[in-house]
Amino acid sequence: MKELAKLRELEHKAGYRFKKIKSLALAMRHSSYTNEHHMSRLECNERLEFLGDAVLEIVSSEFLYRHYPKLAEGELTKLRASLVCEPTLAHEARELNLGVYLFLGKGEETTGGRQRDSLISDAMEAMIGAIFMDGGFEEAKKFILRYLLNNVEHKKLFSDSKTLLQELVHRDSSEKIRYEILEAIGADHDKSFRVQVCVGDKPLGEGTGRTKKLAEQKAAYHAICQIQNK
Repeated sequence: MKELAKLRELEHKAGYRFKKIKSLALAMRHSSYTNEHHMSRLECNERLEFLGDAVLEIVSSEFLYRHYPKLAEGELTKLRASLVCEPTLAHEARELNLGVYLFLGKGEETTGGRQRDSLISDAMEAMIGAIFMDGGFEEAKKFILRYLLNNVEHKKLFSDSKTLLQELVHRDSSEKIRYEILEAIGADHDKSFRVQVCVGDKPLGEGTGRTKKLAEQKAAYHAICQIQNK
């Protein structure tokens, strides 16, 4: 009963009411849970993740084709990749607090699986797949447009901040961009990093993330915002 209440809470957040709530339960069921409970491999969310990934690709491709008519194929491909990459999906999954609703095995639970980018981004794709199977393409499309294809310019900036910062700085300067880990927080299995980016000797931004790469992207993003606001 408690699990059902949590799933109903999640579908309310997602803005889609499932005809078959077991579809959402399947989307939230990680392979570590099925292994621990001696269930079939087919009873975890990996097949729905496979399906959701395909639905996400066609919806995002159509969206970008319609909204960016002046972009060539290569530019559209690059932009799509930035919108559906693991860090972006994980960021949106955290907006739904998706990690709270995952069914995990004890080992995955104790090693910080509920906050791991790979797990929650996969669950986001599985949820898309579940909505598609339960309500059809249009319902899945509505969910994707609401949560993943909103504020595209901001996400484009965030997902490729390191490259954009490099282009912005080197347009007017030859100073080196340096990323420095200021702090590593937490146990080895549940660590986060605080990173500072400097241009020359001048600190321009800080970022915190569960990987060094994500922390660097956030630091670069804040540096770009500081440069652009001058």
